[in-house]
Amino acid sequence: MTRASFDSTKTRLEELLERAHTGSLQLPDFQRGWIWDDERIRSLLASVSVSFPIGAVMLLETGGEHVNFKPRPMAGANIPHDSKPDDLILDGQQRLTSLYGALKCSTPVETRDTKRKPIRRWYYIDMDVALQPEADREDAVIGVPEDRLVRGFGREVRLDVSSPEHEYKQHLFPMNLIFDSDEWRMAYDEYWDYNPEKIRLFNRFNAEVIARFKQYDVPVIELKKENPKEAVCLVFERVNTGGVALTVFELLTASFAAENFQLRDDWAIREQRLKRRYPVLHNLQSDDFLQAISLLVTQNRRGKALEDSVAADRAPGISCKRRDILKLEVADWMNWAARVEEGFEHAAKFLYGQKIFKARDLPYRTQLVPLASVFTALGAIGDTEGAKQKIAQWYWCGVLGELYGAAIESRFARDLPEIVAFVRDGAGEPVTISESNFQAARLLTLRTRNSSAYKGIYALLMRDGGRDFRTGVPIEAQVFFDETIDIHHIFPERWCKSQGIGADFYNCVINKTAISARTNRQIGGSAPSEYLPAIERTAGIECGHMDEIFASHCVKASCLRNDDFWGFFAARAESLLQRIETATGKNIPREPNLFGHDSHYENYDDGSPQWVGEQMYNV
Repeated sequence: MTRASFDSTKTRLEELLERAHTGSLQLPDFQRGWIWDDERIRSLLASVSVSFPIGAVMLLETGGEHVNFKPRPMAGANIPHDSKPDDLILDGQQRLTSLYGALKCSTPVETRDTKRKPIRRWYYIDMDVALQPEADREDAVIGVPEDRLVRGFGREVRLDVSSPEHEYKQHLFPMNLIFDSDEWRMAYDEYWDYNPEKIRLFNRFNAEVIARFKQYDVPVIELKKENPKEAVCLVFERVNTGGVALTVFELLTASFAAENFQLRDDWAIREQRLKRRYPVLHNLQSDDFLQAISLLVTQNRRGKALEDSVAADRAPGISCKRRDILKLEVADWMNWAARVEEGFEHAAKFLYGQKIFKARDLPYRTQLVPLASVFTALGAIGDTEGAKQKIAQWYWCGVLGELYGAAIESRFARDLPEIVAFVRDGAGEPVTISESNFQAARLLTLRTRNSSAYKGIYALLMRDGGRDFRTGVPIEAQVFFDETIDIHHIFPERWCKSQGIGADFYNCVINKTAISARTNRQIGGSAPSEYLPAIERTAGIECGHMDEIFASHCVKASCLRNDDFWGFFAARAESLLQRIETATGKNIPREPNLFGHDSHYENYDDGSPQWVGEQMYNV
């Protein structure tokens, strides 16, 4: 009979903390900071003192073939670092560590104040307050500084528990003696000369508070050692009560640590290098890097299987799903990490060439994964102009077709071999290109950075020669950052409102382009017929030259000079659609009268409509 993958039971809190004290129960070395703030710890202690539930704890049985995490002792536990635990804590780390520090340790608890400043605290419970029927138990739990002196704003001592005698006098019981209170009680009774009233006070405290801690049961789920890593990760995410999901990177960190490889440290160095050099990579995540490695590792394994004459349908597939990432070994990281880092550098440089300079302007962070993987796989071939043109077509099809928002892992797995074959061997176009479909009406609904296509069109305008309004030079990286380029309205919002133009029109991407902060301030809310001559005067630009600059943004300057919003709107929509067609290599069907008032069309030879005429509408 197959053994169940987990057990569910209840275990005394005292037993769990004692196991942590002896090293039988430890933490996996995810290196995640466990620290809860002082207020939260006091609330946790108060909850246990009245037998309120604090949630289940999940453990992982050690000694399995599939999961081999490096353990580390509970913070404050004085045990040998090479001790081997029976179980690791997957969920409940913060709760158990806080309870262990407050209830078992002979050193103050490392915590934080309300301003997140690190502090050290001893915890006491006021016996008098705890036994008052109407009192809030949280008011009875007190945290005091490391020197056991609580001071006021004037540094005067407001509470002193720096000696046992002060504890006895103020009936403040030290919570780290909650499971071993006999000696403290005897000294307390002796201090009060065996006063019957004080004896009755402690008897009640023992029955109503201490006993609750000793009898407190914690729901425990123990995952058995036979579970594979992907099952451990999945189950943890499904039942996690701590509010912080366990990532695949953290699981690999602990797994690699068992082989004395510090994955987190190695990644931190690579992450710092990439993000310091390339602002467009500032949102890059560790899981993105792991996905790229998994794609390349599984592609390599599949290639070798095919070389060994394994049938294609039986060869391992290319994948970067969680289960495949969790199968990565230290050797895989060592073989691929440097090359993948270089792949992300090539991806960043490629994006700069597409005029995407900052992470906030990156249409899809997720598309970095196949992009970096492709550059890694192609090597020097990826630097050629022909390769970059094909990669750019795939990239813009993904962005403007808005294809990287869902079910992305399976698309990544198709992208890598298809784009490599498309570039290297001249194979047919990748599925991402064939599936890409941009509807002309989508221009009307692109209004904010929440849309990848909105950010993509903004970048396309700069890539295809968009020039700075003030200097007239193409918007390269230096100009972009020096001039604080951002997306702004062409016909100002205030002016549009005054003319009764609807927000759905003036706020869409058709009425926006890349404008420097300085120029945007000069535009303000003025009519185009007013701000355009003003820009020409201050920048010393002739009228004809200014028309050329605006044309580089697909803007017909004559419409601006006449404050002709609808003429501008219709003409620019058509120009943007043409830019999108060029970038994606895909034709976009037009709908009559979509972008103007009574606009008229003629047809191309193939029957598709085309804007014609200097005047695009008749009011």
